[in-house]
Amino acid sequence: MESYIYIDGWKSNIRFSSAHIIPEYEKCGRLHGHTYAVHAKIGGKPDSKGIIMDFSLLKDVLREVVNELDHKILIPEKSNVVKIEKGKDSVKIDSLGKQYVFPVNDCIFLPIDSTSAENLSKYILERLIKKTSFPKNIEGIEIGVDEGYGQGAKILRKF
Repeated sequence: MESYIYIDGWKSNIRFSSAHIIPEYEKCGRLHGHTYAVHAKIGGKPDSKGIIMDFSLLKDVLREVVNELDHKILIPEKSNVVKIEKGKDSVKIDSLGKQYVFPVNDCIFLPIDSTSAENLSKYILERLIKKTSFPKNIEGIEIGVDEGYGQGAKILRKF
């Protein structure tokens, strides 16, 4: 991506706080949480006005997506490790021999196999693409998810 616009999630307040379990990694196998920031890099050719894409449109959609995740327990529906039992009012999770019970309204069920920063980046990218009509000049989108300052993951989709 030669020319691009960039949004820093920390500075633009595109953040969410959530709890999760990553049983595939011992240290992260316990219930814990992060304050995440979501960054975006949109590459393309500037239009006749010199603009690649409207920053405010992109920020609005990203805030919509992170608001869905904010103050929720992130549950990976496609996990082969986490066992999930949904009830009417609660959800029971079994992970590494530990059982957790949460109010269902405090949870968000994500169509991913792990709630790693890598998979959250991909999930947010897919939600952004689904919710946004990108102009034809867009050549690629990169989404980054930080699990605190200085550590995170990015995913790039080229068009």
